[in-house]
Amino acid sequence: MITAKNVTKNFGHASVLKPLDFSLKPNTITALIGPNGSGKTTLLSILAQIIPSTTGDIQLDGQPIQAAHIGFLPQYPKFYPWMNGYEFLQFVGGLHRMSKQKLRTRIDEVLQFVGLADVGKKKITTYSGGMKQRLGIAQAILHEPKLLLLDEPVSALDPMGRRDMFQLFEQLKQTMTILYSTHILNDAEQLTDQLLFLKKGELIAQNTLEQIRAQYREEQFAITFLTSADATHYAAIFEGEVVGNTLFISKESGQTMPSLMRYFADERADVEKLEVRTTSLEEIFMKVMI
Repeated sequence: MITAKNVTKNFGHASVLKPLDFSLKPNTITALIGPNGSGKTTLLSILAQIIPSTTGDIQLDGQPIQAAHIGFLPQYPKFYPWMNGYEFLQFVGGLHRMSKQKLRTRIDEVLQFVGLADVGKKKITTYSGGMKQRLGIAQAILHEPKLLLLDEPVSALDPMGRRDMFQLFEQLKQTMTILYSTHILNDAEQLTDQLLFLKKGELIAQNTLEQIRAQYREEQFAITFLTSADATHYAAIFEGEVVGNTLFISKESGQTMPSLMRYFADERADVEKLEVRTTSLEEIFMKVMI
């Protein structure tokens, strides 16, 4: 179990992180979500021991966490262009003071794991963006950390690249705890056991995706019209909200599916679709962050 208690960060008189308390269960994946400037990178940098916290205590199984327990992939990893992938991992292994025998074995393992075994001896300058991201994962897990920290790990990847990364993370979850930041809410829905919502340096929600959804769940009628003008017209009648051509009416309004179907049939309205939908993670995000 990884626990953080009363973690704060001040830069001069500016308070970037308010007192934060949270925990990460072993072998889980947690998504750290928040708008730009919310403190996500600052928090990850503190957890990675790159910068010190102003106050607070971070522990692993009741003991102060050590750098050897942590693997970190920054949002914009830097590599030495004159090195090949194998040489770069040798350099990283040296920083971790890994034995030469252990390092040789481990480099082969991680290159195979991230899918770079065939290009390990090629110059990093020849790597694509996705390959560099894989090399970044390789260096972060080389020393077999207990906590893996990832800052926006898939934001620059195409959908196929993100899918491949998610598969790697699911496998890594078997041996370590993962905390990653993201602003792509669809990714968080696909890959998370827990969500941390950060707003202006304050942790405002922490729970599983199912529990977060249950807390903010709202079922709505969604009526999609041919034109946004029609949606706006009927929004005034039903006191609903309009997004594009779609009118959203809360179930608490007292309306039912049959009553709405009869109403719009009598109106001869140009309705393309009428359905019941549940609040999405993006809508929850907007509610939490406002």
